[in-house]
Amino acid sequence: MPSNYRNFRHSVPWLLLLLEAVFIVAFYFLHPNDQYSMSDISYPAFQDVNHMVIFGFAFFLAFLKRYGFSSAGFNLLIIALGVQCSMLAEGLLPFRNNRNFLERITRAAVSLTAVVISTGAVLGKANPVQLILMTVVEIIAFHVSRWINVTFLSVGGSMSMKHVHLFGAYFGLAASSRFSEPPPRSEKKASTPKSDLLSMLGTLFLWVFWPSFNFVLAEREVNKAIYNTYFALAVSAVAAFVLSVLTTKDAKLRMADIHSAVLAGGITVSFVAERIDYPWIAMILGLLASVTAILGSHCLQKCWNPVLKIHDSSGVHFTFGLPAVLGALAHVVLFIIKNWITEPSLGYSVMYAIGAFCQTISVALITGFITGLILNLKLFKTIPVSKYFDDQFYWEVSF
Repeated sequence: MPSNYRNFRHSVPWLLLLLEAVFIVAFYFLHPNDQYSMSDISYPAFQDVNHMVIFGFAFFLAFLKRYGFSSAGFNLLIIALGVQCSMLAEGLLPFRNNRNFLERITRAAVSLTAVVISTGAVLGKANPVQLILMTVVEIIAFHVSRWINVTFLSVGGSMSMKHVHLFGAYFGLAASSRFSEPPPRSEKKASTPKSDLLSMLGTLFLWVFWPSFNFVLAEREVNKAIYNTYFALAVSAVAAFVLSVLTTKDAKLRMADIHSAVLAGGITVSFVAERIDYPWIAMILGLLASVTAILGSHCLQKCWNPVLKIHDSSGVHFTFGLPAVLGALAHVVLFIIKNWITEPSLGYSVMYAIGAFCQTISVALITGFITGLILNLKLFKTIPVSKYFDDQFYWEVSF
């Protein structure tokens, strides 16, 4: 144990200082002081997104009984580091939607959602060095994927940001497949009533602020984005309670079901929130999203994950990935319905839309798999399986 702590001291601080030095120098040359213009995004909207990624996801991932410090602490580290990296990555690529700092910081915070989702897939298994490197690589890969969609597949800049859930879920799953699987009956993987309650608090934070998240991503009709998101979230929450009772052997509510499904409606409707004209459509999408999340959790954990040898620590596939796929399909269907008569080249537009989603998932899987291989090199001191899901390996803890 002492040698591991010495390695921790000799790697993490110096890596962080090196990255900060690079960021400071890069900001000096790439961001002059002429970017403090008026913004279309208000400060309260930025604040809501900030609350989501910092408070919401920090508590959302704090369900493991011996990994609460790391879930919250490393989440803050990832956000603080990733926002700087995201702004630089976006600025270096050819597309620049505008030069306003507040809008760019808000988009950077939104893009960090992908990294936090991916972190959930390797939660408790990746050490801080691996998380830091994964953050930098994933942010760059996500913005490259956005650039491909905008440049070659005619996807709008705002729509390209809406792929953040797709990218984060499948990048994390691919990276997770390269980590050793923990023992099936490891007691550290368990939760306690207190840790489940803390995780539910994070879910409530995310639930409350999700309309602001979709509002920030809306290209137009922002009021529609807000109320459609709220209706979808409301229905998915109700459906989560119904399905949880129906799918348990003893007809009792399971906190894991509520935790994973109440956000599904907001994730699905994010692709089409400002394009839906009638609330009942958003409500149907919320219902389908909740069904997808809960039934997907039962099928994936029993069938899919064991076959592919994937250990998805916090269930990001059925919590974020499958609802995002449903949202992508809903986007295509609504596009066809709305442009059936007016769009002369409807087939090409549909193929571009489908191609953009497939490209996002493909880049996420490929880069995630390669990143997982790199992170498991001996150079990065992969922690032993016996030390998975344990705060004591990194923090001063008194039990």
